[in-house]
Formats: sequence, C-alpha cells, structure tokens
Amino acid sequence: MTTPTPTPAATTVPARLAPRTVRGVVARMSALGAALPPGDGVAVFNGVYLSVTEEVSRRLADGYFHDPSATEELDVRFAGRYLAAVDAAATGGRPPACWRPLFQLRCHPGVRPVQFALAGINAHIGHDLALALLDTCRARDLEPGALEGDFDRIGALLTGMEERIREELMPGPDLLDVADPLTHLTVSWSLDKARDAAWAAFRALWGLRAAPELAEEFAERVDATVGLVGRFLLTPLPSGY
Repeated sequence: MTTPTPTPAATTVPARLAPRTVRGVVARMSALGAALPPGDGVAVFNGVYLSVTEEVSRRLADGYFHDPSATEELDVRFAGRYLAAVDAAATGGRPPACWRPLFQLRCHPGVRPVQFALAGINAHIGHDLALALLDTCRARDLEPGALEGDFDRIGALLTGMEERIREELMPGPDLLDVADPLTHLTVSWSLDKARDAAWAAFRALWGLRAAPELAEEFAERVDATVGLVGRFLLTPLPSGY
C-alpha cells in the first residue's frame, strides 16, 4: 500500500467562491499556480489546465464556438469542480475519489510530471466533465444535443493539449529505452476515449434524471472507477527512470 504524501503547506488556504466567468477561472488558476511549489503534482496539472483555459478564453471571443455563452458556462462549471477539489484538499476535506490519487501522491519522488498531468486530466475528463455537462443542460434547460457541437470543438483543443503534454513532459528520444515503464503507463491512457466515456456517462445521467438514487449510484461508480485509473497512472517508478 502506498503511503499518502502530506499536502504541501502552500495549499492550506481557505476555500474561495467559485469563479463565474472564464476570466475568473484563469485568474484563480494563475493565483493557485503562483502559490504551489514547482515540483508539486497539482501544480503540474494546474499549469497544463491553465494553458487550455486561456485558449478557451481566446476562442470564446473569436467565433470558434457556436454558442459562446453556453460554452463559457460549461467551462466555468467544469473548472469549478477541479477548484472545489483543490479547496477540499486544502481545508482537510475529502475530494472526490477520482482526485484523491493526485492529492495523495502529489509530492512522491517516484512519480514523473507527465504522470501528474495525465492523472489530473483523467480525473477531470473522466468524472467532472459529465457532471458539468449535466449541470449546464439543467441550468439552461437544454437537451444534450445542444452542447454536442461545442463539446467536440473543446475536444479538439484538448487533443492539442494532450500532444503538447507528451512533447513537453516526456523524455526525449534518446531516453525512450530507459523510460520504457513510463512510456507504457502514458500510452495506456487515451484522452479521446476518456472524452467518449464522459459523453456516454453524461447521456446516461441525463436519462436517469428522473431516478435520482440510480443517478447518484452511477455517478459514484464512475468516480471510483476513474480514481482507480488515476492510481494506475501515478504508479511510482524506480529511481533512475
């Protein structure tokens, strides 16, 4: 059993009100990044997520999205779930199961930056995205199809993010033979498949909205399953890799 790593003192700050705009999300993530030590696993994910959110902010203003208002609400609700998990961990609360591996292993010396980044994306896409889609449809009285086009546009931005992560955080070609265990871990997870699963989970939750107990049980199962994948992604590697 892996011993949880203590949470850095830099993150023990009071919970804040959730941002209401994408610009507010960018400001909150920027402040969080400035407060976290560089080697912290949450800092690694936060930096990646911040760059994507900044790109979404730019695209909201240039006509890229069919419905910028609904997309902004989705993005804010989506980011709010990550920030709520950060606040829960910082104040001694209990984040969702999908986030616990990242918070527990965030300072483990055997976990590499690319693992932290992918574990955070796994938690956020695998669990939070379906719930953010559900909340947005409910708040705006929309059917799922109304969000599907812009969901796919966001997906294109996320695919670019995944490629950038692998380029920036994976070892160079001269180290690939040495990094075989790391390569195995990172290629075993697919962002596109995680997005497809998130959309399917959202549609299932939408279909179960008249049966709240079943919907809650389903969401809990998704949370637990995504958490197990996160623990796999954060498998510590022997020194020297």
